Amino acid sequence: MTASHESLVAIAREHSAAEGVGDLETVLGTLEDDPVYELQPVGLEFRGMDAVRAYYDYFFSTFSTFVAGATLRGESVAADGVVEEYTIWTKAGPGNALERHEVVGILTFGDDRLSGERVYGSERLLRLMFGPVYDISTPIAVGEPT
Repeated sequence: MTASHESLVAIAREHSAAEGVGDLETVLGTLEDDPVYELQPVGLEFRGMDAVRAYYDYFFSTFSTFVAGATLRGESVAADGVVEEYTIWTKAGPGNALERHEVVGILTFGDDRLSGERVYGSERLLRLMFGPVYDISTPIAVGEPT
């Protein structure tokens, strides 16, 4: 069974809201069984529920402690996902200096839930946000240009 576009948009928004309040089980429940997360523009990915759970465990327990604030700057709905643009302020630098990061997340649609996410941000932010999962991510396999 394939979910309607409207249902998938609602699932994407539920996913984002659950991320915002640290609700791990709801976040994981919005994902299909073999999600894929791409880290861009560094060209890395990780996949599978075990890796995603490890990411969110780190995200909620560690990365969230660095976050001083976040603002949703915009949201766009496309045929294949929901695009969210955020500004995130962290206190993770020397002397807990406030750092501003721009990030774009694309929550990608699967058949019934989200198939994963593509996250575009600076390497600094991606390393902060994904922690040890960044280090086990693998290069995205792409073919030659046509």
